[in-house]
Amino acid sequence: MKAINKLAQILTLLFSVTALVLFFTDFATIVTGSGSVTLVGAQLAFGSKVDLAGTTYDMARSAKLLFCMLLTLFALVCAIVNFFAKGFASRYASPAFALVGGIFMLVVALRQPAFFVDTRPLPAVDFSALSYSFTVLLTSVALLLAAAAGIAHLLLADAIAVQASKGTKYTIPQRVVRFFRDYKSETKKIVWPSLRSVLKNTGIVLLMCVLIGAVIWLLDFGLGQLLDLLIPKAS
Repeated sequence: MKAINKLAQILTLLFSVTALVLFFTDFATIVTGSGSVTLVGAQLAFGSKVDLAGTTYDMARSAKLLFCMLLTLFALVCAIVNFFAKGFASRYASPAFALVGGIFMLVVALRQPAFFVDTRPLPAVDFSALSYSFTVLLTSVALLLAAAAGIAHLLLADAIAVQASKGTKYTIPQRVVRFFRDYKSETKKIVWPSLRSVLKNTGIVLLMCVLIGAVIWLLDFGLGQLLDLLIPKAS
């Protein structure tokens, strides 16, 4: 089991590195009447300058692709920390970042490129087409595989720790089941008030709100009248 756990840890790191490297490969191709240009994922995420027919256009950055790239970077950093320092928090954080990034990147890959690539700096009359490369979908797959490997490593490491404790600890699935079982037993102990009690308590609360509001209004009115006597208004 320890060998499989180590393999899952290594795969988490490798898939995270792969996903980040893919952001520096071709992501989208913009075709215009003046020519075509291919941009890598990092250029789309951070924005870049595009030269077409001797004219330089400052392309806007894609906040959504930047978000995916940052999630990929966080997943990789947590995987590296977990690989060398065996951090408890990074063991959870790496697959979490990779899973969110993979799902979000899958949405990017399946939707029209115009939703995530801003072509407005280009002349509308000159713009012809915008298309993704296969790398976009491949990045999503790499992130999802990193998340799957990270979750497998998390569960295997937890199972190994439970075996080493000789029954004093519970695995993550057992803790989840135990939580819901305890939650169900606690909800059965709840004593719900009767309708008469609910109406009575509601009436008391509403009455107190009215009384407190009336006291505040009287104080405000009284202090206002007092200020008018002490500080006469200018005619």
